[in-house]
Amino acid sequence: MKLYEHQAKDVFAKAGIPIPRGILAVDEAQAEAAGETIGYPCVAKAQVLSGGRGKAGLIRLARGQAQLKEAAKTIFAAPQKVRLLLIEEAVDFENEIYLAVTADPAGGGALLLACAEGGIDIEELARTAPEKILKTHVPLSESLMPFRARDLAYSLGFSGEKAKQFAAIAQSLYAVFRAQDAELAEINPLFAVKSGGFVAGDGKLSVDDNSLNLHPEWEPQAGDFDSETAFEAYKEGIPYLQFDGDISLMCAGAGLTTTVYDLIADAGGTVANYLEFGGPNYRKGLKAMELCVRNNPKVILIVTFGTIARADVMAEGIVSAMAALKPPCLIVTCIRGTGEEDAAKTLAAAGLDPLVDTEKAVKRAVEFSRSGGRP
Repeated sequence: MKLYEHQAKDVFAKAGIPIPRGILAVDEAQAEAAGETIGYPCVAKAQVLSGGRGKAGLIRLARGQAQLKEAAKTIFAAPQKVRLLLIEEAVDFENEIYLAVTADPAGGGALLLACAEGGIDIEELARTAPEKILKTHVPLSESLMPFRARDLAYSLGFSGEKAKQFAAIAQSLYAVFRAQDAELAEINPLFAVKSGGFVAGDGKLSVDDNSLNLHPEWEPQAGDFDSETAFEAYKEGIPYLQFDGDISLMCAGAGLTTTVYDLIADAGGTVANYLEFGGPNYRKGLKAMELCVRNNPKVILIVTFGTIARADVMAEGIVSAMAALKPPCLIVTCIRGTGEEDAAKTLAAAGLDPLVDTEKAVKRAVEFSRSGGRP
């Protein structure tokens, strides 16, 4: 689960990592008031969970009230559906550092990453000059030992008091990573301030979903989702993404769902929602179809391949859902896997054509969607 920047920075601050002074705003008026309190220059930063905010125009520097008013108006009107704005004091810095702790899947521990060239182009740097990103492997049985943190600081070119301050921040970030059961704890950029010291210019914290029962403070709220339907899917444990097309997807597994999405796009169709109907959710046919119907799609396309998740059980769930919901749209099915012969009989008895070729199913769904939901 990804946290918003302001949430991550609150955690960082409690761990002793310096952050800029900031105030949250839910509308333009609050943003203007925050600017008067923070002072100018200040920075208006959209609180969204997507990356690339700077390049998308969702982070803007304001040197006065008029600029902040215009920045807030523009960001709140952005297509990313910004609901919260962080107004933060601008930091006078001399350079930007990248610092992060993440899981090390190869070594089974933690991986501390640092680079003397942080900022919005760190991904490009990782691609073109990966040798500039320093890596320190840390066993999970240990904390980040001071000598490791100091060695990293020296490798980045810091010395004396500056090295000591950087090492302390690195140790604190590692402590956050462990305490929050995180998959990623990142500061990019970590500002090296002209007047001395460091300040976390941005913050990312991603908590392992499997440990959320240990962190009730991060329980998502309805406002964190694109729609009420997406929030309800979350509460049901059903992976779901909201779109605005014509074809609702009920597919088994992330890989298959993504593949079907791409096939629909390649065929010229559009997707209303992405929904994983499989794995632990393969008995949730009624709820899955209910979520799809809410989008008023022209077609519901159901594609599954079940081994442990039995095809015959999934087909029974689909037919039961149809009887209960009486969806006003067409339904195209391609149910494969364990018990698929019985699944085909169940679907056929309900008036559905039990297709066995995914690409044929996609083609039919796209054709139906173009004909206004008519076969």
